[in-house]
Amino acid sequence: VQLQASGGGLVQAGGSLRLSCAASGRTVSIYSMGWFRQAPGKEREFVAAIARSGSTYYVDSVKGRFTISRNSDKNTVYLQMSSLKPEDTAVYYCAARDSPSLSGLVRGYAYWGQGTQVTVSS
Repeated sequence: VQLQASGGGLVQAGGSLRLSCAASGRTVSIYSMGWFRQAPGKEREFVAAIARSGSTYYVDSVKGRFTISRNSDKNTVYLQMSSLKPEDTAVYYCAARDSPSLSGLVRGYAYWGQGTQVTVSS
């Protein structure tokens, strides 16, 4: 499974961005996908996840601002980010796992994309 993330960029606080992650290869083995982020000097942290069923899971800090969605036909997952804050600045990674349950743990995901930079200016 290969994951290709895109859509990052520079945005002012309060603005919006949409990240995309396209999966290719043995996509039949993917049951759920997620987004993580890593700021300089910090550990990679969970942001949101979505199961094949459509169930979603968010970290508290992004609830009400970020929305994860999935286009199963295109094997693509999206992260719509609104009301962005400077503390959202990070490299965002998409990930996939071969389990139907949702997970917020880095070790819960077997497949990772290359990351896309999101910078929110104040």
